Amino acid sequence: MSDRTATGHPASATLATSEAAATTRPTPGPVDSSEVEWFQILAWRWDVTAAKRLARGREPQGRLDPAAWKGMLGLITINTEHAARVDLSEALIVAPVPNGGMLIIDGWHRLHKALNTGITELRAVVLTVEEELACRIFGGELHNDEEEYEEDEYEEDGRADA
Repeated sequence: MSDRTATGHPASATLATSEAAATTRPTPGPVDSSEVEWFQILAWRWDVTAAKRLARGREPQGRLDPAAWKGMLGLITINTEHAARVDLSEALIVAPVPNGGMLIIDGWHRLHKALNTGITELRAVVLTVEEELACRIFGGELHNDEEEYEEDEYEEDGRADA
């Protein structure tokens, strides 16, 4: 087993992975995890370092109401000490998720602080579908049914043909 630190991850956690898992997980390219900030929710993970690189210098196109996202905070690990120090003028990064609308992939600590300080609007940079795919490390499916299945491979009830 090797320990891999996810710098800047909301939980500031160390991820223990086997060497085999580290070399076989799907990635958009070579990634040195000690230098990568990432966000994970359920079985999805994004390279936030890459998302920040794509968003750098872009004017935020969106605004969101922190109260509308409050229910999602139960799924996110928040370090309250870190949240107290974040800069609310920094735009969040939001990505389109297949069959799921939009998801904040960078800015949950800012959202938490906004909710606790009465801020009613945060600015957001919205990634394109192509940018989201470039940042996604694993999870989910492709956008717009890009995943093709051969018609004769599946029956109507979803079971594979024998």
